Parts: sequence; C-alpha cells; structure tokens
Amino acid sequence: MDVEARKDAAPARGKAMRRLLVALNCGMLALGAIGGPLLSRLYFSKGGHRQWLSAWLETAGWPLLLVPVVAAYVARRARDRAAPALLTPPRILLAAVGLGVATGVDDFIYAYGLSYLPVSTSAILISTQLAFTVLFAFLIVRQRLTAASVNAVALLTVGAVVLGLHVSSDRPPGVTRGQYWLGFILTLGAAALYGLVLPLVELAYRRAAGGGRAVTYALVIEMQLVMGFFATAFCTVGMIVNKDFQAIPREAKHFELGEARYYTVLVWSAVLWQCFFLGAVGVIFCVHTLLAGILIAVFIPVTEVAAVIFLHEKFSSEKGVALVLSLWGLASYSYGEWSDSRAKKKAEAAAEGQAS
Repeated sequence: MDVEARKDAAPARGKAMRRLLVALNCGMLALGAIGGPLLSRLYFSKGGHRQWLSAWLETAGWPLLLVPVVAAYVARRARDRAAPALLTPPRILLAAVGLGVATGVDDFIYAYGLSYLPVSTSAILISTQLAFTVLFAFLIVRQRLTAASVNAVALLTVGAVVLGLHVSSDRPPGVTRGQYWLGFILTLGAAALYGLVLPLVELAYRRAAGGGRAVTYALVIEMQLVMGFFATAFCTVGMIVNKDFQAIPREAKHFELGEARYYTVLVWSAVLWQCFFLGAVGVIFCVHTLLAGILIAVFIPVTEVAAVIFLHEKFSSEKGVALVLSLWGLASYSYGEWSDSRAKKKAEAAAEGQAS
C-alpha cells in the first residue's frame, strides 16, 4: 500500500509543481508587462532622449539569469560528475542567438516608438501582438485557427485603426504629428515582430524535444540567457555608435526627478523587463505560445489605468473605444479557447467510456 501511495503521490506533486511554475511565470510576466512600459515612458517623459539606451535596458538584466543557470549546473554535477555544462543542444543555442538578435531589433523598434507615444496608446497598439501571434502560431507551429481567434484579430485591428484616426488627441508635449505617426507605425511593427518571435521560441522547444533532449525549465532559462545576451549585445553596438554611454552622466544631471532617481529608473527598468521576457518564455514552456500572447493582452487595462494615475496621461474617448474593442477581442478569443477545451474533454471522456 505504501508503494502504491507513493506512486499516486508522485504525479500529484508533479502537477502541483507545474501549477506553481505557471503561477510564478504569470506573475513575472505581469510585473514586466505593466512596470516595464511605465518606467520606459517615465524615462522619456522626464528628460531621457536615448532610444538605444531604453532598448538596451529591456534585456540588460540577463546576468540575473546566471544565478539559476549556475545553480542548475551545480545540482546536475552533484548527481552526475559527467553532466554537461549546458542542457541546450548546439543547434538550439544557435537558434537562440538568432532569436536574441531579433529581440534586440524588436526592443529598439519598441523603444523608438514609445519615445513618441503615451504608454496608454502604446499599450493598446501592443495588444495587436495577439493578432500577430495567432497568425504566426498558425503558420509556424500549426496552432489551430478558430472563428474566435479570427474575430479577436478583427477587433484588435479595428481598435488600432480607431487610435490612428485621432493622432492629434494624445500627442505628448513636443511631439509633432509626423513623429507621432512614426511612433504609431514602429509600435505596430514591434508588436508584429514579437508576435513572430514567440512562436519561433515554441518551435525551438519542439525541435529540442524532437532531437531527444528533455525540455526542462533549466533549458528554458539557458535559452533566455543566450537570447538576452545577444539582444543586449545588438543594442550595445547601437549605443556605442550613438555615443549613449558617454551621454548617461549628462542625462542624469538634467533628469527632472534627480540624478539618483535617474539611475533607479534605469536599474528597475532592466529588472522588470527581464521579468517580462522570462515570464513570457516560461508561459510558452508550461502551456503554449497563445497563452503568453493572451496574458500580455490581459494586462493592457492595468497598464492603461497605471499610466493615467502615475504618469497623468489623458484617457480620451477614442482610447476608451479602442480599449473596449481590445478587451472584446480578448474575451472572444478566451471564450473560444475555453469552449474548445471543454468540448475536447467531453469527447475524451466519451471515448474512454466506450473503450471501457
């Protein structure tokens, strides 16, 4: 009886750990998705002008991942003296390098767009990432395209159009109409590019599993470390060319909130953005790509409210319409996924009943 009880307890512990891991990654994704954009916009609104620096901060927190990677290696070596230094296969590491460079490009596009847009507008535009994620997940990892997902794509697209028709209503001080449009287009481009990166990350996991390698959370962190390193390296080159490193002390002295808070904003930006990226890839590992896209969209209302409260941004009627359309699209997609999941469970239960 004791042996059978232990056998039954093992799957239960595994499910509990998986739920804990999902909750942990969802929490990190929430912190990054809400706090990251707010601090990035705070940097620009209080006297910061360096887009490459802002982009660099989005992945500069990658050294934080060295702690769990080294801890996992030490644990492996304790169990097996011949354990490899890294779990990730070489070809998957090479894919992570490419994904890291793509992430660096996406960081710069997003930072450049955010420098000309309020957080509230940028957040709604970033919600279109769900549409791009649905499309690319269908093309790359063969995620099934349903009527609910198509409806969500349509509603998110209309929401972006509504914002585009009222470009004069929420331009930050000193931003011209042309700069606003540039920020608008760049932010949509950033949403599209990251909507492509997420399914490619899931594809890399599948390729690793297809090569006979167990895809563990330690492998996920290793991949994110490589992606973060090369994304940061890409932005570092841009900072060197643009002489951003030399400009940091000058910006700090003229920052409206003071020199000490300037550096505080930079440090916490790096930490929160790292939470975002690690949370996103963790959710993909635990569940799938589309849930990561859905969660990013879920946090839009919170980001909107936080921008109005902390950054004193205007919440215009067209923003309200766009937000309602975004939430409607999200609700439609979520209900469709829930209905499909429920139907699958009923079908599986019926099949088991017939088999017995």
